[in-house]
Amino acid sequence: MSAIARATAVHQVHELLRQFPVVALLGARQVGKTTLARQVGAGRRGPVTHFDLENDADRERLAEPMLTLRPLRGLVIIDEVQQVPELFRSLRVLADEPGVSRRFLVLGSAAPALLRQTSESLAGRISYLELGGFSMADVAGRPLDRLWLRGGFPRSYLAPSARKSLEWREAFIRTFLERDLAQLGFSLSATALRRFWAMLAHYHAQTWNGAEIARAFAVSEPTVRRWLDVLTDTFMIRQLPPWFENISKRQVKSPRIYVRDSGLLHALLGVDDREALLSHPKVGASWEGFALEAVLDRLAVPHGHAYGWGTHAGAELDLFVTRGRTRLGFEFKRTAAPKVTASMRSALDSLRLDRLDVIHAGNDQYEMADRIRAVPLASIETAVKPI
Repeated sequence: MSAIARATAVHQVHELLRQFPVVALLGARQVGKTTLARQVGAGRRGPVTHFDLENDADRERLAEPMLTLRPLRGLVIIDEVQQVPELFRSLRVLADEPGVSRRFLVLGSAAPALLRQTSESLAGRISYLELGGFSMADVAGRPLDRLWLRGGFPRSYLAPSARKSLEWREAFIRTFLERDLAQLGFSLSATALRRFWAMLAHYHAQTWNGAEIARAFAVSEPTVRRWLDVLTDTFMIRQLPPWFENISKRQVKSPRIYVRDSGLLHALLGVDDREALLSHPKVGASWEGFALEAVLDRLAVPHGHAYGWGTHAGAELDLFVTRGRTRLGFEFKRTAAPKVTASMRSALDSLRLDRLDVIHAGNDQYEMADRIRAVPLASIETAVKPI
């Protein structure tokens, strides 16, 4: 399951609906899944029926799902489907009915709940897409700094001012912790999780150290690991797993942690405008995470094909992508003139990379060394190809 940009999402959903009776569109709350689903519905011939399972009336209508859903034809959209997991048994039966012109588009905000239920009852009948926030392709022609500062949530990016954008993000964080997690079935202290999330913001782009964080909260290491997994499973945090193989180097075996949306990262850090961001000690880490998400969006990397890499001797690679025999490396440098380092050469040789791209903040693309090139972040749409 790879994240998709809005620029191609509607087309991809239409294509998958031709192949599968059920398509699941997953993503964070408020990322725009409902809006995109309505765009999909508007582009289809025939009837479209929409159920929102946060609406009491719609939940009541689906109290007897077979009675309600079986007569329907065309496209059936079910929003926040993980809130009524028993629906999946009915969807399996309905998906197998021969000769019925009906497709289901189900939307979910929590990966594990939705994937567990569908893997149990809809194997072979469902395809998954993850929708991210606005990508670089979605805001082409506009300054990247706005996307970096505000993040990709549509209401944050499109807010009439930086202050209004920050107010929206702060309200989102509060509502997510106090209401949304409970509705998604997670029972955690909002206060403790807010402190934990803010601490992760200060660890952004660093290797996970569960023991250190557990000591800071005076709780067990499994407890903070569970908190981390909850934020990961609700699309707030990215855990970039470590790559390790049998080479003659001691390798780091803990994931790197990123707050996936740069706007939420800045809200958690108390950064309110561009000037505050540029003078903040985490500015480099923030830019690295922003660039990493942009590259992953562009590559359309399937789940389980992207990693971080590092050795205990200090060599590291920000992003390692492997698919089939293709091995690509990426470094992220907030500078206009990156230089080849010993760490890059070590990664190039140790990981047997086909190419290493150094994504930088300047304007020029050029070869730095054999199989190492400098690529401006603003040029990745043309310089970096999906794999």
